[in-house]
Amino acid sequence: MRIDKYIWATRLFKTRSLASKNCASEKIKLNDSFVKPSKTVVIGDNISIKTIPIWRSFTVVSLPKSRVGAKLVADYLIETTSEVDLAQLEQISFVNRHNKMLGIKGRPTKKDRRDLDALND
Repeated sequence: MRIDKYIWATRLFKTRSLASKNCASEKIKLNDSFVKPSKTVVIGDNISIKTIPIWRSFTVVSLPKSRVGAKLVADYLIETTSEVDLAQLEQISFVNRHNKMLGIKGRPTKKDRRDLDALND
């Protein structure tokens, strides 16, 4: 089974086109090497997906015939990411959600910088 189809079928990506784009932009590794979307996955392979700031790791247990339900995903892959990395990912997600609630959307705009400069003066 193609890797883009596998990561879509196991619900790691919402659409197959997103899975293909991530493979093409070197955000997916198969056995520690970057792959094209057409690379074949076999049972026992290790898949790593870049989720800023960590690499999430999965081991292929079985190959599905088509897209599986959320409850059945555990039958097809096992997450092998360390607990420390998962905790770091959760912390970053919490900070991003908190900043979004406060209206902070990333880098400050020119107006935001002027307002900050006015506060500092």
